[in-house]
Amino acid sequence: MAKVINWLHERECSVFQWVNSKCQKSALSRYFMTVTHLGGATGSIGICLLLLVLGSGDLRNIAVQSLLALTISHIPVQLSKKIYPRKRPYMVLPETITISRLLKDHSFPSGHTTATFSVTTPLILWNPLLSIVLLPISFSVAISRMYLGMHYPTDVIGGILIGTVTGWLVHFYFFPLTF
Repeated sequence: MAKVINWLHERECSVFQWVNSKCQKSALSRYFMTVTHLGGATGSIGICLLLLVLGSGDLRNIAVQSLLALTISHIPVQLSKKIYPRKRPYMVLPETITISRLLKDHSFPSGHTTATFSVTTPLILWNPLLSIVLLPISFSVAISRMYLGMHYPTDVIGGILIGTVTGWLVHFYFFPLTF
């Protein structure tokens, strides 16, 4: 079992290093430095509040769902970071390129990725055409976390799963109310 885990970790580090170092271009750096903020607290909460204030009818209900999904999704994120205190790649892999503010909390799962997918999932379920715009943006936030040296691929995959499942559950089960 240890051999399999080591093999998987080596593959994950290879993917991380490819995204983090082999793809570095100034235009990509500017793009990822900008888009990553959509998954931060200010960006994700701000988007939900903006939709809540400016929206009406169904859009306002979906904004509430997104805000609720965002809030709920960070419970498993914080629990996972405590249960599985994984060091961030830039703390372990010396050749990691970082071009953003270094974080002190643990790596698994990616909170930015979780936030983005928890906010966009109710919107996409409400109007599937929005996926044409929201999925590329959401995946860009996820990739930005590796590109900027903050997360391993499995951190990002964990964030995608937690955010998507939480958004889906809130949309269909926890908050089918209307205002």
